[in-house]
Amino acid sequence: SYIHAEAYPAGELKHGPLALVDENMPVICALPDDPLLEKVLSNLQEVRARKGELFLFSDRNVKIDLDLYQNLTLDDICPSTAPIVYTIPLQLLAYHVAILKGTDVDQPRNLAKSVTVE
Repeated sequence: SYIHAEAYPAGELKHGPLALVDENMPVICALPDDPLLEKVLSNLQEVRARKGELFLFSDRNVKIDLDLYQNLTLDDICPSTAPIVYTIPLQLLAYHVAILKGTDVDQPRNLAKSVTVE
């Protein structure tokens, strides 16, 4: 989609990236039901306080007020496969954003068909 995007661990948001959040900054969050859930929920409150627009991919077991967020709920997910399962909707999001922007997803620019080892 040729859009700059960065992933941040839950514990790192307050160490810089939060300063970028305002009403023009969409924030996409994977919200699995795991030991870091409370930390991530705290981060969501910080983003909301700065008027950031939140889009969530959450586990069905996560109890949140869905009226406050744009949310896609995923079925029960085994913690060991959660990183893989959460990658799928994020990849689909990138694909559809690229299509909406008119990007030719089948012909990425600057694609090299070989790797040179030096």
